[in-house]
Amino acid sequence: MIRILLAEDEEAMRTYLARALQNAGYEVVAVDRGTAALPLLYGKDFDLLLSDIVMPEMDGIELAQRCAEISPNTKVMFITGFAAVTLKASREAPQARVLSKPFHLRDLVMEVERIFGQQVQATV
Repeated sequence: MIRILLAEDEEAMRTYLARALQNAGYEVVAVDRGTAALPLLYGKDFDLLLSDIVMPEMDGIELAQRCAEISPNTKVMFITGFAAVTLKASREAPQARVLSKPFHLRDLVMEVERIFGQQVQATV
């Protein structure tokens, strides 16, 4: 089963995204900030880091850079509502995918499936 580490500081969005990904058949560990995600990367193997970019304490870009050092096989996808931040993410983490808010949950699941070369597992 594909394991996803979700870092999203907005509680409602974090719950919403985690539930959608779990319904699609993924194992999800959700945290509210990058500094909470970082130690988890040391202890467990995650297939995907799904991170908001703008978060307190450590932004998603720094988290992705640290993830690349700690767990180089973990793929990265950003979610953000800020267009300017999307451009920065594309420059500083070019291997990462960026999904701009607002998006439909189906779009998120389809993007995750694309990353792992899977077909749609569930309707969201």
